[in-house]
Amino acid sequence: MPRRRIGFWYRLAAVICKPPLVLLLKRDWRGMENIPADGGFITVVNHNSYIDPLGYAHYQYNTGRVPRFLAKSGLFRKGFVGAAMRGTGQIPVYRESTDALSAFRAAIDAVQRGECVAFYPEGTLTRDPDGWPMTGKTGAARVALQTRCPVVPVAQWGCNEVLPPYAKKPHLFPRKTHRVLAGPPVDLSRFYGKEMTADVLREATEVIMAAITRQLEEIRGEKAPATPYDPQRERREQRRRTRAQRARAEGQGT
Repeated sequence: MPRRRIGFWYRLAAVICKPPLVLLLKRDWRGMENIPADGGFITVVNHNSYIDPLGYAHYQYNTGRVPRFLAKSGLFRKGFVGAAMRGTGQIPVYRESTDALSAFRAAIDAVQRGECVAFYPEGTLTRDPDGWPMTGKTGAARVALQTRCPVVPVAQWGCNEVLPPYAKKPHLFPRKTHRVLAGPPVDLSRFYGKEMTADVLREATEVIMAAITRQLEEIRGEKAPATPYDPQRERREQRRRTRAQRARAEGQGT
């Protein structure tokens, strides 16, 4: 695929980041033929390590279609990091915005300009005990339905073996393998033309997350749980258990 719209800052980031990544990780990268050569599109990627954005960016950079990540707006404000974020065309997310669609307007504009926008639809590192994708947030589905662009599911595994979720100490040896598999675009055509209600966005997001999970099942050679881990459901269950424990304690104290 031809390299296009990469620019000075992205090339500088590659010069800085690629050598240590090559030393740190072996590579098993597949599915690059599913990355569109032209036009705007979205990639949706699972998130299981603080360092996997670097590993995934390395993969995507090598396709010639560099990703534009959504990132906290505060990262764009100061110093070298801010200059690099702006220079590489990353997309600031203003979390104080109460309008979900306007919060993703920059992503929609980037796709319409022919760029690749990368989403971590889980919104944070997975909390699934075995590292499977959790339930997703609806931002990627919202942009996809607004633009009707290709949505490429990407699964990755290996950075989490170097730095597990929420861990602070890396495991550098033995050298780990970064496995990435991009699948064919997700078919969301059944949702086109429908009003973007909460139910429609949630259903489209479930289709997206199922596609990512299938790619990860192929990488790992095992089946994911039938029901994805849901942090909101887990919090509700935790509150229910806490109330039950308090009730039992109060009952024993009377």
